[in-house]
Amino acid sequence: MRIHFKLTLVASMAALSGLSFAQEQVVKIGHVGPVSGAIAHLGKDNENGARLAVEELNAKGISIGGKKIKFELLAEDDAADPKQGTAAAQKLVDAKVAGVVGHLNSGTTIPASKIYSDAGIPQISPSATNPKYTRQGYATAFRVVADDVHLGGTLGRYAVKDLKGKAIAVIDDRTAYGQGVAEEFEKAVKAAGGNLVGHEFTTDKATDFMPILTTLKGKKPDIVFFGGMDAVGGPMLKQMKSLGIAAKFMGGDGICTTELVKLAGDAMADGQVICAEAGGVDGALKKGMDDFGVKYKKRFNDDVKLYAPYVYDAVNVMVDAMQRAKSTDPTKYLPELSKTAGFKGVTGVIAFDAKGDIKNGALTLYTYKAGKRDQIAVVR
Repeated sequence: MRIHFKLTLVASMAALSGLSFAQEQVVKIGHVGPVSGAIAHLGKDNENGARLAVEELNAKGISIGGKKIKFELLAEDDAADPKQGTAAAQKLVDAKVAGVVGHLNSGTTIPASKIYSDAGIPQISPSATNPKYTRQGYATAFRVVADDVHLGGTLGRYAVKDLKGKAIAVIDDRTAYGQGVAEEFEKAVKAAGGNLVGHEFTTDKATDFMPILTTLKGKKPDIVFFGGMDAVGGPMLKQMKSLGIAAKFMGGDGICTTELVKLAGDAMADGQVICAEAGGVDGALKKGMDDFGVKYKKRFNDDVKLYAPYVYDAVNVMVDAMQRAKSTDPTKYLPELSKTAGFKGVTGVIAFDAKGDIKNGALTLYTYKAGKRDQIAVVR
């Protein structure tokens, strides 16, 4: 009798344990970025931002629609390559992720966006700035940073009006990002009455810039704008110095990283580099960003490189929409995601317009002094 009672009790406890386990729902969130290749440091920074958000959400014990949720991060590497990017996107679709945060580059984000759209899976890019991304008409596409129209435009106006550039040269790496930001920069320079003396092209894999820099040197530029990433921008600065080109070096968020200092070495003079990051906070909001940097350092034993805070916010915005919809089903929470307004993140207040772009997106202008990035201003 006693044995029978014990067996019954064990069976009852196992049943209750199984019931508890069954009520916990695993929700997969995908992240894609280049964690291999020349800008792997930026891809890992983004992935870390997603991982930190997921770990914190699980620690809180989130419930959605009456079910306890355990979030699982599925991280994929696209190596900043469009073909690998679409393959990674399809892999996440096949894994039935509830949403995707990524990709880092415009060149991978744009082709991947069709795959997510066809599958009805919401995608929030934390860093892709090419305007085309949110202008394809996909209801699933969102971003939490300002686009190249704002980024390139702000830098172009700054080059003419604030830096008083008299001879402005442009180089771009022919990627969706690099070409896009360079074109917007040129438009703004022309609109402000600036003088463009040349436009040269390279690639995101190039290491020798001597031919194009020699061509530009003959035009005596006082400003050189580069549309591309820090892995190319740093070596380009070294070769500019070796040719005696002392021009100001401008660029978008792709070069506006803490890593640029290491990549350029002693070729970067104080105040020579002027760049803009899509995003930024000031005033009372700055403490939230600073606090994020502290906990990021504690968790990963490294400093934030660039967009980790925006990935962190993107994950939390996605989960906030799930909570408002009381569902993790993409078809049910997508309408709530598009209605996001007044979400207070570490990167500022997030709200989306009809295209999925962030409203009133900020830009931060930086320079570098004594080997450290130095904020000039936050503009909107």
